[in-house]
Amino acid sequence: MARMSDGWQVIVVGGGPAGASAAWHCAQAGLAVCLVDRARFPRAKPCAEYVSPEGSRILDRMGALSPLERGGATYLTGMVVHAPSGGRIHGEFAARHGYRGFRDRGLGIRREFLDALLLDRARAAGVEVLEEARVTQLRHDAHGQVNGVDIATDTGTRALQAPLVIGADGLNSVVARRAGLAHRSRWLRRVAYVAHYRDVRAMSSLGEMHVTDNGYVGLAQVGDGQGHGQGDGDGTAVTNVAVVVPTRFAQQQRATPEAMLEGWLAAHPVLAKRFVDAVRVTPVRAVGPFASHARRAWAPGVLLTGDAADFLDPFTGEGIFAALVGGELLAPIAHDLVHTSDMTARRRIFEAYEHTRNTTFGGKWRLERLIALAVAWPPLLNRAARALSRDRDLADLLIGATGDFVPASAVLSPRMLLRFLSSALP
Repeated sequence: MARMSDGWQVIVVGGGPAGASAAWHCAQAGLAVCLVDRARFPRAKPCAEYVSPEGSRILDRMGALSPLERGGATYLTGMVVHAPSGGRIHGEFAARHGYRGFRDRGLGIRREFLDALLLDRARAAGVEVLEEARVTQLRHDAHGQVNGVDIATDTGTRALQAPLVIGADGLNSVVARRAGLAHRSRWLRRVAYVAHYRDVRAMSSLGEMHVTDNGYVGLAQVGDGQGHGQGDGDGTAVTNVAVVVPTRFAQQQRATPEAMLEGWLAAHPVLAKRFVDAVRVTPVRAVGPFASHARRAWAPGVLLTGDAADFLDPFTGEGIFAALVGGELLAPIAHDLVHTSDMTARRRIFEAYEHTRNTTFGGKWRLERLIALAVAWPPLLNRAARALSRDRDLADLLIGATGDFVPASAVLSPRMLLRFLSSALP
């Protein structure tokens, strides 16, 4: 897409999956797009590194799925959740409930590989990508609407103009803060410590969540970031290890990220045995606190997407899917905004974006909050594990909902809730 003579039509801030998807979809809608990110890609990013079965649909649309499946990713066939009591919730993506995702498996993929690939797809669609460019301020027109950004690079400062700025810059979004949209919840505040290990014992094609009284850890095999994955059969895949603890617990420990992660694993004997021969191959990176939800996903001249708009807890692995789908949702909104000058009409379009997001993600948000409540209250999760271990079909349905291809309404329906309660009773 050629640059506009008087600037860009859309500026996307953030080069992760949310930003790359937004930029690619906007370019496909015929818009002139510039994407800026403070990093130089490829770069490491603390993340669960999990793409749900339905997330593959957007990757395929962007032309990224085939390269990932040819060698960059490992395959995840389902999930198993270990409750504090020792109970297990085991669900598979391919199951008898009749729902099918775009793929019958999820993907474990290193962010170094995924993000660089998605940025390449954005470039191929005509997006100009500016790396090592840090956004310092939002620019405003005479009516107070955002109409661009100021960026700082190693060569100095620069102003970029566009009638629409998309904030896709993650949990600590500069765009959300500068637009007065950022909001931190006091509920379920947690922080994560993430690293990669080789030779973790007993890993399989299932993603794992191990919940304890003071947090949880997620384990999943991922590719090595060099185009090698489980699908190659060469044994080069590594394990993503993400320990998530309450912020208050982390503050009390006053430990380095390495000491936090390794100490937490060592304190849980069942997990410690699996790491006896394991070798950590990346630094431990911390991210959080979580429980961030923007006051709304727009301001005049601004749209938020991905973690910049909302992030509760990484337990369900929603992040990359929501980031990819968010770009798909906002592209037609962005097109209408760019081609509308009347302020009243623009406000209606912004409000339509909020409605579209609530319609698309609302059911999953409710389900995520219920799961987060169970994780935070061990007796509730223990009861859930007992119920779902007795009803494998219901467990498959729940795992399918976390995989984004089973509607949350199918799990939260009165009939299913009664079925769950009957299984939970002694």
